[in-house]
Amino acid sequence: MSYVDREHHRTQRVGWLRAAVLGANDGLVSVGALVLGVAASQSSPENVAIAGISAWIAGALSMAAGEYVSVSSQADTEEADLNMERRALERYPEEEHRELTNIYKQRGLKPELAAEVAEQLMTQDALGAHARDEIGITDAASARPLQAAGASGLSFTVGVAPPLIAMWLVPGSLIIPVVLAVSLAFLAVLGALAAWAGGAPIARGTLRVFLWGALTMVATGSVGALLGSAG
Repeated sequence: MSYVDREHHRTQRVGWLRAAVLGANDGLVSVGALVLGVAASQSSPENVAIAGISAWIAGALSMAAGEYVSVSSQADTEEADLNMERRALERYPEEEHRELTNIYKQRGLKPELAAEVAEQLMTQDALGAHARDEIGITDAASARPLQAAGASGLSFTVGVAPPLIAMWLVPGSLIIPVVLAVSLAFLAVLGALAAWAGGAPIARGTLRVFLWGALTMVATGSVGALLGSAG
């Protein structure tokens, strides 16, 4: 097998990977931090559990809905641009050919070659050529609202699991240290997995997710402790 055959780019993962990492990180950090904050305020274990479960349901639905609305807006914009380009190709094919030729000339092709490439690509798939090279819309990066919403909501639920399970398995006196330790450990794992899936340096990805998550949890726990002592 040649090197080219083994060369697998990860750009096609960008859409679902972004939503999945965002959802899992948000679930782990937000619910873990909420559990720590409520527990630190000297609430009963029952109230901590109610707060954690409520945050899980609300967060998963909110993440899915927000991702769907956001990516749907992107999809609408892409569709409007494609319709505009489709009309231009029907009405002004020569001008569109010159436009595509100029794009290839700016990328370094000689004028004759740029015109020939534009001609051949437009003969095969004019709209696809203009969508890719003029607008920047590709199949790999195009908006997929349902995919993004599903990945975000499901990954949020996956991210919520470690702190909630830890909370249920330990006595009330151990909720804070155990939930904090479990959440931080899974944050490190999440950062490493996200970096590996995206082909990025694992150490940098792990440290980035870990530090921001730890800061959020410590801050929320501290606020909960202050409010609990003040009450």
